[in-house]
Amino acid sequence: MSDLPRKAVTRTAKLAALPLGFAGRATWGLGKRIGGKSAEIVGRELQQRTAEQLFKVLGELKGGAMKFGQALSVFESALPEEVAGPYRAALTKLQEAAPPMPTRTVHTVLEERLGEDWRELFQEFEDKPSAAASIGQVHRAVWHDGREVAVKVQYPGAGEALLSDLTQLSRFARLLGPLIPGMDIKPLITELRDRVSEELDYGLEAQAQAAHAEEFASDPDVVVPAVVHQSDQVLVTEWIDGTPLSEVIADGTREQRDRAGQLLARFLFSGPARTGLLHADPHPGNFRLLPDEEKGWRLGVLDFGTVDRLPGGLPSTIGSSLRMTLEGEAEAVYGLLCEEGFVKESIELEPDAVLDYLLPIIEPAQADEFTFTRGWMRSQAARIADPRSPAHQLGRQLNLPPSYLLIHRVTLSTIGVLCQLGATVRLRDELEEWLPGFLAEEDPMEELLEEESAAEA
Repeated sequence: MSDLPRKAVTRTAKLAALPLGFAGRATWGLGKRIGGKSAEIVGRELQQRTAEQLFKVLGELKGGAMKFGQALSVFESALPEEVAGPYRAALTKLQEAAPPMPTRTVHTVLEERLGEDWRELFQEFEDKPSAAASIGQVHRAVWHDGREVAVKVQYPGAGEALLSDLTQLSRFARLLGPLIPGMDIKPLITELRDRVSEELDYGLEAQAQAAHAEEFASDPDVVVPAVVHQSDQVLVTEWIDGTPLSEVIADGTREQRDRAGQLLARFLFSGPARTGLLHADPHPGNFRLLPDEEKGWRLGVLDFGTVDRLPGGLPSTIGSSLRMTLEGEAEAVYGLLCEEGFVKESIELEPDAVLDYLLPIIEPAQADEFTFTRGWMRSQAARIADPRSPAHQLGRQLNLPPSYLLIHRVTLSTIGVLCQLGATVRLRDELEEWLPGFLAEEDPMEELLEEESAAEA
């Protein structure tokens, strides 16, 4: 395979082939039906061919195209099963693998960034990559001191490719939208684009990973590999073995699924409280399940290229609104949402209607334990996607403040992974332990609202 395509015209042509390919296969399908094949069989063949092309194009381009594919893949549990089936295998591939860049290109980057004598830094270095992602690929190696390490090498031209892809994909957002009914694709692409510069900076990634590795060094449940070395376009971290979450999703036992789901939820909510950072790329390729004699399994966490910086942890508004919604306090919830900008000043909504809209979404926080399923995810997506439903109409009137955009995407993505796992999780335990404002006695936001209410009276 050639190097990462860098010329905008080349990448644009490949991306433009996606919607044209969808249309061409639809025409092919019509011809097959006229020829006597049943619509059901033709439909399955059509979806499979579309999925195969999607993976081929996004995987070869890497960059923003593959980043978009990875972000999209965690939402496949929201698709109707007859559509999700053919897409699932192809999209899941994007979480773990992509066509590798040539060995000569890898060696050139290492020589430029680590020096001509780069091989002396390693006792061993495997030229065949162990994993490939959106802007770089990972090679297994042995550091000069004997530690097994993962060497992450950034694709040459990755920055230009990311921006080019995401600009081009935004033009096709309407055509790509039907892949995930009820999801607005354009804001997802815009938000991914906003994170490009951070993800390309391996210095920032090393800082974020080092902060997590230090905080979780003695944690009994979560493993974060330490940073060994970092330079421009190359990041060396300790290697961890384990079962990729994508394999657990495909073939895991009930014990593995539930344990992975619980630890994923724990990491999502505990990370900001403990480090002031939110790991913002929760697709299955970034997690491993590691065997542990005492606990059974631990969660290994990789790739800190995209983080949200939350010095005070997750906003207490989230915990406060969750708790008050569960307690049925419609007026208080509505007031809080207005205060934080979720409801624009020019719009008036019925507080009870807002409560009815929110309750099904936060159902997992209501019970002592909740089983996340694709069926539940599809029912939520259908409820919000149906233009005839009150939930759809109300959802269009709500506003998502920019400061909550990444938190919202990470939460939705994590729920998507939990549904792929089919995990039974004690989510409420994690919320009570780690989410500010979820417990009434530590809710400064509610005290503020009460003070404002008293002042108005």
